[in-house]
Amino acid sequence: MSRLVLVGRAVLAVLLTWCAVLSAGCAVRVPPAPRITIAPASGTAEAPPDAGLVVRAEGGRLTTVLAFAGRDPVPGAFDPSRTVWRSSWTLRPGTQYVVDAVATGAEGVTGQAAASFRTLRPRREVAVASVAPYDGETVGIGMPIVVTFTRPVEDRAAVERALEVRGPVEGAWRWPGPAQVVYRPRRMWPANTTVRFTAHLAGVRAGPATYGAADRSVAFTVGRAMVSTVDTRAHQMVVRQDGVVTRRMRISAGMATTREYTTSSGTHLTMDKGNPVRMVSPGRREGDPGYYDKLIGYAVRISNSGEYVHAMDNTWAQGRVNVSHGCVNVRPDEARWFYDHALRGDPVVVTGTSRRLEWDNGWGYWQLSWPQWLAGGARAAPP
Repeated sequence: MSRLVLVGRAVLAVLLTWCAVLSAGCAVRVPPAPRITIAPASGTAEAPPDAGLVVRAEGGRLTTVLAFAGRDPVPGAFDPSRTVWRSSWTLRPGTQYVVDAVATGAEGVTGQAAASFRTLRPRREVAVASVAPYDGETVGIGMPIVVTFTRPVEDRAAVERALEVRGPVEGAWRWPGPAQVVYRPRRMWPANTTVRFTAHLAGVRAGPATYGAADRSVAFTVGRAMVSTVDTRAHQMVVRQDGVVTRRMRISAGMATTREYTTSSGTHLTMDKGNPVRMVSPGRREGDPGYYDKLIGYAVRISNSGEYVHAMDNTWAQGRVNVSHGCVNVRPDEARWFYDHALRGDPVVVTGTSRRLEWDNGWGYWQLSWPQWLAGGARAAPP
């Protein structure tokens, strides 16, 4: 073999070795894309709405999650590691959902997943029948939020968790009955503030085979602070607005010959008003002693047991003696002033009688201490 051939083979071997080295150095190892899972899974036809929507990423961090119920975006939030995204609330029953999620992993590699599913249509539904106050109402500083449902609620804790109040002070819910829940702040609302209540009820499992039908939202304004104090022994009512005395009225309270004719002492709230209001004696028929059936002007209701602040022309008694059937009587012109200025939820504090206002008589909720109020909620809360 010639020397030229040997040299050629040696050069070829060197070139092949360098090519192998260069090839190994130029090879790029691409890390795997993050794995995204969506629950409920795509194609699910009867997803339980109370489980909500959960998106998870393995091998990366979620960068975007877009979810829609029909055309409406689904609110949600990432956990601190951005590996889990959860819907803020339960899902609407009988609704088509679409989800699109993107996650980013090592060296910027992205993964994407999409899903489409439908939530189940429940056998029974529960909805909000009414809310007090109504949307846009201006109320007094003692005003509760009273939510009444279309059917009794079995899982009260689940429903209570779905009730959101955005306001300036601490408050809590209490259940007077199976189909009604009431929110009261720990202390009365600050004057001239705004409160927003939302029942995120859609998809909440309120009982066996029973789900919330739809959300409900109400925003209201707390107006000036008007507090009226009624001293039945001094026969006087004093009205203060924002701490300043604006009216002093002579009154006549219940004659106290029977329990129903005794004005109840405690913190009442103005509930509604009418001009006139028909008032009929409780538990009596026409012809019975003490029977009455009258139309009364400028009447502002303060309990469910028939107590009002209203007009009466018995000025001879006002400021001197209690002769009413349990209401607070004032002069007609004074009653008209109070009627015109009262908002629902204005406190009327009565003192001086032997009858105590029950907490569930109308809106007597301020009769309960804060620990007592919390004890009626469905979820344990610290005092």
